[in-house]
Amino acid sequence: MVIQLHINGKGPFNFILDTGVGLVLISDPKLVDSVSFQNLRSIYITGFGEGEKLSALIAPSIDIRIGNTFATNISAAILKKDIFELSNYVGIPIHGLIGYEFFHSFVVRLNFSSSTITVFQPQKTYIPKRGSRIPLSIEERKPYITTNIQLKSGKKLPVKLVIDTGAGHAISLETIDGVPFELPDERIRGNLGVGLTGPIDGYIGRIASLQLGKYTLNNVIAAFPDHEDAASRIFSINRNGNMGITIINRFNIVFDYNRAAMYIKPLPTFKEAFEHDMAGMEIGSAGENYKRLIITRVEPSSAAEQAGLMRGDEILAINFRAVSEMSLSEIDAMFRSRNGRSFVIDILSNETKIKERLILTLIKRI
Repeated sequence: MVIQLHINGKGPFNFILDTGVGLVLISDPKLVDSVSFQNLRSIYITGFGEGEKLSALIAPSIDIRIGNTFATNISAAILKKDIFELSNYVGIPIHGLIGYEFFHSFVVRLNFSSSTITVFQPQKTYIPKRGSRIPLSIEERKPYITTNIQLKSGKKLPVKLVIDTGAGHAISLETIDGVPFELPDERIRGNLGVGLTGPIDGYIGRIASLQLGKYTLNNVIAAFPDHEDAASRIFSINRNGNMGITIINRFNIVFDYNRAAMYIKPLPTFKEAFEHDMAGMEIGSAGENYKRLIITRVEPSSAAEQAGLMRGDEILAINFRAVSEMSLSEIDAMFRSRNGRSFVIDILSNETKIKERLILTLIKRI
């Protein structure tokens, strides 16, 4: 979810709307030169990932305009290095992330069926028709729910999860009673994303079910991050993991931070099966307009490796359609679609610098 905002009268800038962010985070260091920030001071940030502390600047007071609404005297952190490279993942210029300041200032309705965001003044109580109310706890500027899951072993557990619209997974399970969660027998090793201080590694598997209000989601893809990359870096909040956009976008949702509640209404996609990437490769946008598509990682024994794709290859077209005409989310959905589905892939080989045409046949890995 990307919104446009102005900072100190300059912009517009593209920011990801992320409930998992407590402080406005400017990921593009170049904004320091284009926006008038005052009284900057250096700090170090810790967070998920295998790297060291992250160097950043704190702007103690900035003004933000979103549409016709204003928020003033807000603190923001400015990364000295763009470690997220969000523009490459999203396919458009991304300048940062905003969460608590936005959701605390309004009642926010996320309509995934129409791809719209509607805001209401916080004094207004907005309760959607036929919506199910779920209590929230707002802790350290982030929303949490307490619910129940069932592992593949049959064990049922209560869990406390942060609602994280900026996370690409369905659910990430970090720790239970101070130790890692029990891993499912069927699992694969993988890169689970990038935290504030670097990559997060771990396993990808499934849980039998997750309860969300009166709704039950079955056979859910789950991430199990390595303890040293995730749980060992959480000091203040007693939580078990987080819930990401792959679950959230199966509902239309209203967030009401001031009344500590959210309302959910399932979409037709609610009953669709959860699937993990079946191509076995990671891709990122490149070039001046983010219209080039580069393979950044190929998993061993994956469909991509069997097809002959390699790290650094540039994908030019999929099924004879130029990738410049497609969004990254569209391509991601294609590579999750169906075991055994085949695609004609045109590439520019990083090794030979010659255009090649390959057949990629998806392999369900989990």
